[in-house]
Amino acid sequence: MKRVTGIGGIFFKAKDVPSLQAWYKRHLGIDVQAWGGAAFDWTDAEGKPVAGEYGKFAWVMDTEGNKVELWQPPEGQ
Repeated sequence: MKRVTGIGGIFFKAKDVPSLQAWYKRHLGIDVQAWGGAAFDWTDAEGKPVAGEYGKFAWVMDTEGNKVELWQPPEGQ
């Protein structure tokens, strides 16, 4: 079976931040931290944690005010 191997990021705007954070924790097990996001651990095919470089990131705003994240993987990937 195919599976997701990583999540680059998920971004939401919320009218009621504490309530939405609680919903994600209760229903999806995602613990949103005080800084407003959650970190997902990278694992290999056997589920073992993978450490190392994340690559380079940059952010731009499009003409309608949407934030777009650009990612360049580390050398060799």
